[in-house]
Amino acid sequence: MDFTIDCDLLVIGGGLIGAAIARDAAGRGLSVTLCEEGDLAERASALSCCPMRDTAPAEDPVHLTTLRMAIAERETLLRCAPQLGKCLRVVVPQTAAEGSGWKIRSAIGLQNLLGKGGLFPASREVDLLHHAAGGPLRPEYSHGWMYSDVAFDVVRLTVLNAMDAAEGGARILTRTACRSLQRVPGGWEAVLRGEHGKTTGVRTRSVINATGGSVNAVLQDAQCDTVEAKARRSTQLLSTRHVGHEYAYLLRAADGRQVHVVPQGAGMALLSVISDDDHAADDDIATLCQTFNRYFTAQMTAADVVWSRSNVWLAASETPGKRQPARDYRLTTTTEEAPLLSVVGGSLSSHRRLAEEAVGKIAARLHSQGGTWTDQCCLPGGDLYGPVPSNRAVSEFHLYVQGAKQRYSWAPPLLIARYSRLYGSRLHRLLENCASVEDLGREILPGMHELELRYLREMEWAQTAVDILRRTRSGPLSQADAQVRLDAWITEATARQYAAAV
Repeated sequence: MDFTIDCDLLVIGGGLIGAAIARDAAGRGLSVTLCEEGDLAERASALSCCPMRDTAPAEDPVHLTTLRMAIAERETLLRCAPQLGKCLRVVVPQTAAEGSGWKIRSAIGLQNLLGKGGLFPASREVDLLHHAAGGPLRPEYSHGWMYSDVAFDVVRLTVLNAMDAAEGGARILTRTACRSLQRVPGGWEAVLRGEHGKTTGVRTRSVINATGGSVNAVLQDAQCDTVEAKARRSTQLLSTRHVGHEYAYLLRAADGRQVHVVPQGAGMALLSVISDDDHAADDDIATLCQTFNRYFTAQMTAADVVWSRSNVWLAASETPGKRQPARDYRLTTTTEEAPLLSVVGGSLSSHRRLAEEAVGKIAARLHSQGGTWTDQCCLPGGDLYGPVPSNRAVSEFHLYVQGAKQRYSWAPPLLIARYSRLYGSRLHRLLENCASVEDLGREILPGMHELELRYLREMEWAQTAVDILRRTRSGPLSQADAQVRLDAWITEATARQYAAAV
């Protein structure tokens, strides 16, 4: 086989962690190739605005360092990509019998002490009998706590990391699987297979295995020792039983697990829970419904669930009898020369720092001189008021949207607001040759024109209707025939491209 790609680093896996690693490495001057057998962030749902769970006040915090890093990372990510974060006020209800407890008081005080970035209101005690957040709750939940969190769009965050990597020189190969990985003198040889069976040979000086649940399959293919990990499951459901306001809730299931309830608009709420993989997905859905019914006056039944999804991944396993590190991931390297580094675990809260550490290990072996940088540079579209991340981009995002509406006064204001939330400052690239609504092209779906669809295909690796719906925060909330209409447009656009090429 001809090895047509020669690079410093091959990243296998195009989830959030793999894309963040590719971005970090490309920014340090390494030549990078990323391959993903499906779409970017394919295992993340279209309703993937996820709270950063590590920032929640806990009565029994395991690691002070974990909370400190999660809160700091929340603010870093929001400054780097203000268009992707949605600030939440999260309510933790309690009954009078549970009391206000010194532990939770201490946790709230600690959170306020650590979260001094000036971006969020302070955590505080709340009287739920006289607050809007208490309206839908059962009357026994008379008081509680309210803290600030951020829900990030994981799909778009992954895409923006990949875009920044590509703009830094990385090759991003979606729908391209790594079919073989073999150790050779001075590096590795990999065979990649694309969607239509085309194979590509890659010769690389290092490999990072960021395949999540498939991490051991890659190691076995490379004839390396596998890693110990534990399977975890995340289950989400979308319900028509909504809370009637914009406050989110952190609830406790009967078995002690945390359940998040986040309003989604359109009269719906998203419920999520994380469990060990020995819980069946149906059991998780039952737990979500039961927990909702325990706290809220409106009762949820199976008929209220319009969509559900479960995802299994591998988390770093704990070593009995040893003090556990203040992080949710583990990096293992197989060889000193031409390393194969495998990532186990990781999360929204830790992905950027994980990427820094992983690339740092590889860069040292490759004698690269580049240092850490991602906390000082905006992600694509995040440079609303300059290239350096700032609090202003967060606190004055609404002013940026107002300015965009005035600049593009010919366009519907709701459309510009949506573009601002999805693309940030990149909306100016999207609209740079437009002077009227007609310049946006046909409206394929309500509020979704041909111009946007072409942008998603050309700039964000969207190839199918599902890819487009996931990148535009649609999916389960889209109308029934949306996928059919988008597929028809894609077929038509592909035919036009082919005809123009020949």
